[in-house]
Amino acid sequence: MKNACEPFEGKKITLLGLGLLGRGVGDAEFLANCGAHLTVVDVKSRSELASSVARLEKFPNVELHLGEHKKEDFMSADLVIKAAGVPLDSLEIKIAKENNVPVAMSTALFAKYAMENGATIVGVTGTRGKSTVTQMIFHSLQSAKRRSHLGGNVRGVSTLAMLPEIEAGDMCVLELDSWQLQGFGDLQISPHISIFTNLMPDHQNYYPSMEEYFSDKANIFRNQHGTDFLFAGKDIFEKILAMQPPATPQVPAAIPDDWKLKIPGEHNRENAAFAVAALKALGLSDEEIKVGVGSFEGVEGRLQFVREIRGVKIYNDNNATTPEATIAALNALGKNITLIVGGSEKGLPLEQLISSIKQTVSHVILLTHENYKGSTRLADELRAANILFVEVATLQQAIDIALQMKDGTILFSPAFASFGMFRNEYERNDQFLGLVRALA
Repeated sequence: MKNACEPFEGKKITLLGLGLLGRGVGDAEFLANCGAHLTVVDVKSRSELASSVARLEKFPNVELHLGEHKKEDFMSADLVIKAAGVPLDSLEIKIAKENNVPVAMSTALFAKYAMENGATIVGVTGTRGKSTVTQMIFHSLQSAKRRSHLGGNVRGVSTLAMLPEIEAGDMCVLELDSWQLQGFGDLQISPHISIFTNLMPDHQNYYPSMEEYFSDKANIFRNQHGTDFLFAGKDIFEKILAMQPPATPQVPAAIPDDWKLKIPGEHNRENAAFAVAALKALGLSDEEIKVGVGSFEGVEGRLQFVREIRGVKIYNDNNATTPEATIAALNALGKNITLIVGGSEKGLPLEQLISSIKQTVSHVILLTHENYKGSTRLADELRAANILFVEVATLQQAIDIALQMKDGTILFSPAFASFGMFRNEYERNDQFLGLVRALA
């Protein structure tokens, strides 16, 4: 895309939220290279953001305002780019809007300009399955030698910074959480091909109600056109249909019984059905699709088989941050499981998780920490159900004890968020993988 920098060159831009995951700093580097006059603001300190700060120190056109937010940064900018997770009703966004400063989000800006330059956008959302569906579609496009790009809620990837790579006819596959879809709503855009896998309680520490959670996610189809494609899970189909979306929603057909997948579980065959539907809409042949989805080996942290040691198979399901996700993993792996579980609170029901643990788990190892209120609540539920468990303070202890249980499978599937013991879920993921791979 030859004019990728044109919307930003010479503009006074405030980037709200730098973070440590790579997306914020990637956005900042792109905007700086485009010649924007960039102010990066974050309530975290310079020392807390040291690795991201180091990447920006070489840019004379970047100012860092860290440790606090200043009103003036939001009053006179040409554009405020808001990070995912910053509440729409935050004071900073209110100040910007009161001063007629437009507010946007980076992934939505990417989608807008990529679409205007002839790319096809595939968007995937849902409480569960969106990572797997997104990556399966992208893998299949790469397998079929189609020009394609992967972005959205992807670790370390600045989607905005991919703009210079985009050409007319390219296919851009984006994993979109509810926060990123706020940005699509602001710009009144939706992907050409939209997938809404399911809707389950999540982020109830952020959203006052499930309806507000759904409303943000509904931006994935709200501004589609009649010629676009909308694929919905059977449990959410009627709710979407009642909104009379511009594109007619469809529930994907199940994949043929004789199609073999490398990733286990009935839920992953449902994920594959979404991928197949999208790939057909993108024009791939049945054979290309079968080869693509059949060769997909899964996503790191999503029921990922890590290794077998002394006859015990170890799976990393770190990205399971809700009880429902852990239930799906337990159902996929069967019985005789040692489950490593626990984390920080999201306020989600635990009754079904307790039931699944009773049916499939031989031993429960509970991660505990002073900030892990979710673990505290789960401990109470386990005691009430007369389920024995062992409490540990580190992942190393959890793995050591799990191997002593001599069950056939060890499953690390937290069912909660990571904050407190870890900076984020990626640090938790990397630590678990490192410890397991170091086992003798």
